[in-house]
Amino acid sequence: MRAGAVQLNSTADTARNLETADRLVRAAAADGAELVALPEKWSVLGTPAQIAAGAEPLDGPAISWARDVARELSIDLVAGSIAERVEGQDKTSNTSVHVRPDGELAGVYRKIHMFDVEVDGVQYRESEGEQPGEEIVVSALACGTPVGMSVCYDLRFPELFRILALRGAEIVVAPSAFTLATTRDHWAVLVRSRAIENQCFVIAPNQIGTHAPGMRSGGRSMIVDPWGLVLASAPDTEAAIVAELDLGTLRDIRRRLPSLANRRPGAYRWEA
Repeated sequence: MRAGAVQLNSTADTARNLETADRLVRAAAADGAELVALPEKWSVLGTPAQIAAGAEPLDGPAISWARDVARELSIDLVAGSIAERVEGQDKTSNTSVHVRPDGELAGVYRKIHMFDVEVDGVQYRESEGEQPGEEIVVSALACGTPVGMSVCYDLRFPELFRILALRGAEIVVAPSAFTLATTRDHWAVLVRSRAIENQCFVIAPNQIGTHAPGMRSGGRSMIVDPWGLVLASAPDTEAAIVAELDLGTLRDIRRRLPSLANRRPGAYRWEA
């Protein structure tokens, strides 16, 4: 099967973000992609106040567009993540949605790990405005292939990816808005490591460019195979990349180097 990743420079201008996402999703589908993934917070990205102001429920314009375009193009679409406004919840959720070719929602994942860090002197405190999710989600493509769902900072938590693999994921999608500094130094290492460790394909669409004062993402969106080989990578601009995912290769790697089967859970003990 062919899969695509869309790299965006999203800002607080939701209309412009939607227009660019639509154009690049269509470009990926025209190049044969049956599965397309958008980056984190593709519909609105900026200051915390701008993100909160642009938050939508799952029946809002962003996911409604995703359902319509997935149906029109007959593709599986992982609509990156959006700032989701949840009824009865004070904070927003950072929510990734998998839409099947019939336009129905196949999976909804709310980002578990909050990006509360300091990078290059900039403080990020996602937990101040966002509610962490609690549920690990493996969805399924229209063809039946299991897809694990994650968002950005989740890449630094191998426990999550291991559970996704043990629950059957053969592809993991990691929509992201990695900072410029962490993209430069960590991005490729983390994406390839999660693919190698769990012997799965990783589709990692990243944001690129400036989103608000002091907020920049590093791009380098990529699609990586279970051996850790980079099948496609994006240039330093908004773009759509596409690669062939050979699931037969994945199963052959898992047969020849059965690290998942060779696990010894009984030996993995530590104090709480």
